[in-house]
Amino acid sequence: MIDLELDVQNALSPATVTPVPDNTSIMRWCQAALAQRQGETQLTVRLVDEAESAELNETYRGKKGPTNVLSFPFEAPPGVDIPLLGDVVICAAVVQREAQEQGKSVLDHWAHMVVHGVLHLIGYDHMTEHQAHEMEQLEREILAGMAIADPYRDIDEL
Repeated sequence: MIDLELDVQNALSPATVTPVPDNTSIMRWCQAALAQRQGETQLTVRLVDEAESAELNETYRGKKGPTNVLSFPFEAPPGVDIPLLGDVVICAAVVQREAQEQGKSVLDHWAHMVVHGVLHLIGYDHMTEHQAHEMEQLEREILAGMAIADPYRDIDEL
């Protein structure tokens, strides 16, 4: 069983009207993504606005504009053994907008973004077709375990 220490950082302005999930929900989604892991694990989920997301996206991925989720796996220096996985950064406004555009529950889309980001921290990726298929299938299974609909259903039907 996973012993998760989660730090949720809400970096949104108090004037932000975009709703965000509570820490209990974020913890549940992280635990679901890490269900097959054992022992102590630490990670941070940071909720940001479009300006911070865009800055991080350009700095670390060379892409302009905000994005829904970014993951920053922790790479320990040689000889350092700590259970830190890294950071997941989620742009609240982008998640809200995507959920509306895709006709999805906002909370379900949040769950998907948290699971997706955490899976990146533990080594999953979608750079190749095979990797994408493997990661998407795992996301489907994790989300289904929480009674959340397949986030790729409409995409696959196109």
